[in-house]
Amino acid sequence: MLDYIVVGLGLAGAAFCETLKKNKKNFLVISDDSQTSSKVAGGLSNPVILKRFTLAWKADMLMPVSRKFYEELEKELNNDLIVDQPILRKFSSSEEQNLWFEASDKIFLRDYLSSDLVRNNNKALNAPFDFGKLNGAYRLKTETFLNAFRKRLIASGNFINETFDYDDLNIKDAAVSYRNISAKKIVFAEGFGLEKNPYFNYLPMQGLKGEYILIESKELKESKAIKSSVFVIPFDKNLYLVGANYDPKDKDNEPSEDTKQELVGKLNKVVNCSYQVVGQVAGVRPTVKDRRPLMGSHPKYPHLSVLNGFGSHGVMIAPWAAQELFSYLEEGKKLIKEVDIQRFSNLQEN
Repeated sequence: MLDYIVVGLGLAGAAFCETLKKNKKNFLVISDDSQTSSKVAGGLSNPVILKRFTLAWKADMLMPVSRKFYEELEKELNNDLIVDQPILRKFSSSEEQNLWFEASDKIFLRDYLSSDLVRNNNKALNAPFDFGKLNGAYRLKTETFLNAFRKRLIASGNFINETFDYDDLNIKDAAVSYRNISAKKIVFAEGFGLEKNPYFNYLPMQGLKGEYILIESKELKESKAIKSSVFVIPFDKNLYLVGANYDPKDKDNEPSEDTKQELVGKLNKVVNCSYQVVGQVAGVRPTVKDRRPLMGSHPKYPHLSVLNGFGSHGVMIAPWAAQELFSYLEEGKKLIKEVDIQRFSNLQEN
C-alpha cells in the first residue's frame, strides 16, 4: 500500500511530492496536461504587490522558504532553475514616485523597495518619470522545473500520465483505492481542474485566465524585469515574456487574438523599439474568492485532501503550503484558519 496518491503535477503537486520524498513517504502521481497555469506562468516570486506598494501575503516568511526549496531542487535535478530578477517599477507621474518613496520608509517594505530613484538610461524604454527598484525577487524557470521533476518521477516509476477518473476512486474506512492502486491518503492538487472534482467542487474556486506573449527584440537589451501595466520579463537571449492579463470570464487554456492585441497595446506604451511577437501561452490560475489557499481534508472523508488556490503567487506559496499540509496530515498540526477549507464548511452539502 502506498502512503499517498497525488493528483496533479503543477507547482502545488510537485512541492507536495518533494515534501513526501524528503520524509520518505512512498507515493504515486496521476496527472494529465489539462491544467497549464503553472507551466505558462511568468515564474516571478515577488514579495511586493507593485500596483499598490504593499507586501504580498506572508511574503517575509514565504520568500526565504521558497528560495531554499528551489535551490535544493536545483542540485537534485541538476538544472539551473532560479534567476535573480531585480524589478523596475515604471512610474507614471511624480505623484506615483512620492507614493513609492513613502512606502519605502515603512519597516516591512524597506528591505524590498529601494529609496533611490532609478533613472531611465535605456533608450528602448519609454519612462519619462523613471523607475523604482524592487530587490529580493527571483524568477523560477517553471516549465524547466516541472519538466525535470516529471522526468524524475517517470524514471522512478512514480508517475502515470492520464486523466484521473473520480468514478474509479473507492473510499474505505482507513484508506482509498484507485483501480488496482491502494493508498492511505489522496491529495488533490489539480489547480483550476478542482471545479470538476465531485468531492471538493463546493469550494469557491473562481479561476482567472492569464496570457503571456513572447517577443523577440535585439534592441531592447534589458536585463531587469519592467513593471508597468504589464510585466516585461527577460526570458532568454533577446526574448521577453509580456503579460499577463486577468480574464475572469474565459476559462479555457487557448490563447486569444484579442488578448494578444491588448498586451501589444500595453507593451507599446512601455517600449520604443522594434520587436516581433514569436509566441503566446495561456492558462487559468486557481484563484479563490478570499484570495487565500485551499488546504485541508474533506469534512466527511478525512483520507481525501486538497492543496490548491495559490493564484498568481504559486512559486512563492507552494513549498510552504506543501510542508504545512504534510504536517497537518502526518503530525496533526493545525492549519491556520486563513487557508483551512473549514472556512467554507457552510458551502458543503454532502
